[in-house]
Amino acid sequence: MRKIRWKKIATIGAWLALSLFLFSNVLAAVHAYKFTHFSNSGVRNERIKLTGLKKLQLLFTGVDNPRPVNTKTPARPYKTIVINSNVKIECWYIPADKEAKGTVLLFHGYTGNKSALIERSETFLQQGYNCLLVDFMGSGGSGGNSTTIGYKEAQEVKDCYDYVKRSVGGNICLYGSSMGAVAIMKAINDYKIRPAAIIIECPFGTMYETVCARFRALHVPTFPLAAELVFWGGVENDFSGFSFSPVNYAKTISCPTLLQYGEKDDRVTRKEIDAIFANLQCPKKLVTYPLAGHDNSLQKYPDEWGLNVISFLDSNSISR
Repeated sequence: MRKIRWKKIATIGAWLALSLFLFSNVLAAVHAYKFTHFSNSGVRNERIKLTGLKKLQLLFTGVDNPRPVNTKTPARPYKTIVINSNVKIECWYIPADKEAKGTVLLFHGYTGNKSALIERSETFLQQGYNCLLVDFMGSGGSGGNSTTIGYKEAQEVKDCYDYVKRSVGGNICLYGSSMGAVAIMKAINDYKIRPAAIIIECPFGTMYETVCARFRALHVPTFPLAAELVFWGGVENDFSGFSFSPVNYAKTISCPTLLQYGEKDDRVTRKEIDAIFANLQCPKKLVTYPLAGHDNSLQKYPDEWGLNVISFLDSNSISR
């Protein structure tokens, strides 16, 4: 009787474990889809107060992220350009007022768009650089409604770089924040593009690390959902999330690199930044901003940010 009882308990336990495994994977698949696909409704994750029934509801349904929309246009004369890539990519080209020192291509972060890059572009324009502001797929005027957090966006970086190289020429510098930063790093690694220099802000170390950070920001345990979300995000979007590793891409970067980081960043750890910086095989500089968080260094330190990026370009002979 005792053996039968323990066998029954073991069977029930096994079924419970299997049920929990299947249930957590269903949840992960739902969240992965919502994480990588934009909707026509919803509010940004950080604007949601996850308390009580709302938190329970979102646990089952995931969070709707609205498709990023450009809310303003440049005050300077600009031209709208559409570049063929994995989808049609819409860009704004803003020429410098005088003979240009070079061209800076600007790439936004997750749930961002090119209108959020206007303030950053002004710093470069005032110093005599042309600027190309880019909407990644799923954002602004570009095609699609999905994002791969920088993985497939790397091809878009490459195609924008090739377009400027053909049509404008001269020195080409790439600027990217968060998702834009890792897309630049992957483009250099995968497609061997050779910009004159890159400026990258708050890039994450691996896809798994950035998913864990999102869970922590929502006060949700990372195990086992984070790994399951990375898996299903890859399945649903046809890429390998576990192989997405900007910390390793850093080893293939040989052009001068300015790496910037806000020390209050709750999405990317200082450990990730230090690992990326250590792996860079190039003339490099790390600048941190004590009171800045994720992707807001310019807002917190407008003067210092401008001086840092321009002095970096000048010191590496990008403008000569």
